[in-house]
Amino acid sequence: MKAGAPRRVATALVALALAAPVEAASRFWPAPGTKEPPAAPGASQPAPTGEAVRLQLSDRGSHYEVAVRNHAPGPMQVRLALARASNLRAVPALPLEAVLPPGAQRVLARLYPLDPRQEARFDLDLRQLPGDPRARPADIEYRLPFDHQQVRVDQAFGGRFSHADAENHYAVDFAMPEGTPVLAARGGTVLQVQAGFRGNGQDRADLQRANYVRLLHDDGSMALYAHLQAASVTTGERVRQGQRIGLSGNTGFSTAPHLHFAVQVNAGMALRAIPFRMAGPQGELQFAREDAPAPPAGAGLP
Repeated sequence: MKAGAPRRVATALVALALAAPVEAASRFWPAPGTKEPPAAPGASQPAPTGEAVRLQLSDRGSHYEVAVRNHAPGPMQVRLALARASNLRAVPALPLEAVLPPGAQRVLARLYPLDPRQEARFDLDLRQLPGDPRARPADIEYRLPFDHQQVRVDQAFGGRFSHADAENHYAVDFAMPEGTPVLAARGGTVLQVQAGFRGNGQDRADLQRANYVRLLHDDGSMALYAHLQAASVTTGERVRQGQRIGLSGNTGFSTAPHLHFAVQVNAGMALRAIPFRMAGPQGELQFAREDAPAPPAGAGLP
């Protein structure tokens, strides 16, 4: 059995053209009293699954204000950049990064035309990633994320098939029948849930088609439970160690039923798996290593 975890960076792209009417009082499109400026994706409706941070543009007359709101129950890191721009000045200069606490709203930048008499065009690119890069994980012993006397590990630390990148290097794939109850290896808050996918495969697109639950721990680390058949918790829910959070499955980038488990941190707009200790019925588990040291955060699969 081989498996890989889905990627976690979400991107929103919004494009605008700022025209220059004749009257100085209406230097930007749209002019006051006309239609509203195009909203960023998700600006007037709940954020789509996996996109916890919503971008909002506001016309302030002399400039546009770019704000973001974090709808996740935990911290999110964002990176705002100009994918393309002409006749435009951003204050402060882009790109920039920021960490948003849960529920926080913040103005990230203001956009001004260099020449108000000319049209200004721009594309904004917003990337977001769960977690706070300032978190310092504690040395915690995790419990098995399922109730079994026998433990079968099909791929562990540094597995050559799909654990060769920084995001998955210290992940463990536990083989188990589909529909096995998955339990929280440690208490925390449900930060993200992706559900509704069926089937599996080995195409690159399958990396994004795994059902998963991500728990945020009190020390800022996060546990990923992936390739689920179904989730039984909701975003924002507080769960205790040993509580059922879903059913194991075989969704996404996978060749057989299993549970992909990893403890991760935000290493600065990139997720990085970290070593962890886990106890089973016979004591602490010893996970075999297959490779060299972990690659740097942000390094993807080949």
